[in-house]
Amino acid sequence: MTTHWVYVVECSDGTFYTGYTTDVARRVAEHDAGDGAKYTRGRTPIELVHAERFESKSAAMSREYEIKQFSRAEKERLVEERPVESPEKNR
Repeated sequence: MTTHWVYVVECSDGTFYTGYTTDVARRVAEHDAGDGAKYTRGRTPIELVHAERFESKSAAMSREYEIKQFSRAEKERLVEERPVESPEKNR
């Protein structure tokens, strides 16, 4: 069974990027190498600051959309209040 993730990275300019993946470590490495989303390419290095695990792609995609609608203050609260789940532990 595939695990689906929503993650938030903090870019070098202090902005946040939210995305969806099935492999957090790979995706963060892609972003950090400049091979991820266009938004993060000029904002490396990036740091993983939040990740949530989901059983279905649709649930993860809904959560990704929800987080993308958050204000900066709401994203900061999310990052502070919910630690990063370890993708390696939950495979």
